[in-house]
This record gives sequence, C-alpha cells and structure tokens, in this order.
Amino acid sequence: MGYDELVAEALAAPLEGWDFSALRGRVVEDPLPWSYPRLLRARLPGASSLLDLGTGGGEFLSGLAPLPPRTAATEGHPPNLSPARRRLEPLGVEVAASGADGVLPFPEGSFALVAGRHAAYDPYEVRRVLTGDGLFVTQQVGGRDLEELNLALGAPPPVHRGWDLPRASAALAGAGLAVTWSQEARVRTTFHDVGALVLFLRLVSWQVPGFDVGRFDRPLRVLHEGMARGEPLTAHAHRFALLAVPVRPDDLRG
Repeated sequence: MGYDELVAEALAAPLEGWDFSALRGRVVEDPLPWSYPRLLRARLPGASSLLDLGTGGGEFLSGLAPLPPRTAATEGHPPNLSPARRRLEPLGVEVAASGADGVLPFPEGSFALVAGRHAAYDPYEVRRVLTGDGLFVTQQVGGRDLEELNLALGAPPPVHRGWDLPRASAALAGAGLAVTWSQEARVRTTFHDVGALVLFLRLVSWQVPGFDVGRFDRPLRVLHEGMARGEPLTAHAHRFALLAVPVRPDDLRG
C-alpha cells in the first residue's frame, strides 16, 4: 500500500478502549524483563478485593477472570467508559469514572489489591484506599518513552520526561508506601509501516500532543519511504514496574 492509503486507513480506524490488536505485527516491542500480567495474576488468588486503575475498555481486566469477590475499576477517558462497562459489568465489576484530580471514588481501606498498568495515579489516594496489609502493583510508562519517535517527527520530546522509577518510588515513600520490588528497562520498539505509526499516535495521544497528519506530512513521508525500503523506525519503550505495601506505624518507629 502507498502512503496515502496507509494513512487514510489509519485515520478511519475506530478507537475504543486500549485495543492495540490492529498493530499486531506492525509495531513490535521486544519483551520486558518482567511480565506485568504474571505479577498481577500471581496475587489474585489471595486477594479479597481488587481495584484496577485506568482500565481502558476493560480489555486486560476481563482477561484475568475469575476476579476477586469485590472488583472495581476506574477510567478517566470518557469514551472508554461505555465499552468498559459493557465488558466488565457482566463480570460483577463496578466501573467508576475518575477525575483529573486523581481522587478515587471509594472509601478508605476499600481494597486489598490496587493495580494499574500505564495509568496515572495519586500515591496518597492509592495509600488511602488500600487496606493496611494491601498491595499496590503497577507498570508505568517512563518519561523517555519512544523519544526517538518524537525526534524523527521533529516533535517536542515526551512531556513527562522526568518520570522514572526513582521518582515514583520516592513519591510512594512520601505517601506511606514502601517499595518491595522494582525494575526498570528500555526495550526496542519497531514501527514497520507509516499507517501503524499514525494509528499508534492516535491511540497514544499523549506521545505527540496535538498530532495531526497534515502538520507532520513531510517527516511522515520520509519515514514511509524508508520503511518501504525495509528500514523501519526503531525507538525504545521506557517502562518500570514495582510492588509497594503500606508502611505500618511499627515499621516507622523501628
């Protein structure tokens, strides 16, 4: 397919939740040294309650069934709420809208397990809704994520460039949570066609805020020409993951 066809197809593709299936084989990310699904699955059997932060369209959470007896999810992107409810409510999951202020619409000590993959969170709110013996599990997109992509387009660097594991760990400590395990990595991500790149930037709208095909026409065409010659765009995904538990008063005194 030519440039215009690939781009037109990418612009016409419907966006619902965090469904990246249309990019399979076209955007290839090398494996991380850890597996977030395994980190979470290993802790589900012993959890009486679960809160999934930023559930998207509920694609990932629904795949974890059977879920703990009480499971809830939040989502801050309004278009995702309907598909999330359609997918999750039949499983007994409460889906709540989350506001930009990070406040979670649940009482103190509501959940034994709070999880979030690539979702923004307020560490004080996470601590508030966790039970005293609860656990926070998260995988985050680091601030240097795919910075080579921005450079190739001539776009400004990623907005939250300073977001990394040390910063996240320090913020959690300040909120009364102790990190018990963590890991950080940058892994190769390969974009094989310009249509996949355009669709990716529509789905991940924060990578290049205000992304518009017309605005980036020239660099996109240059990338397309290279891809057509078998020269894909290579960038590096920046990820980190951690487990954290509430700090007990006895631990502070000790």
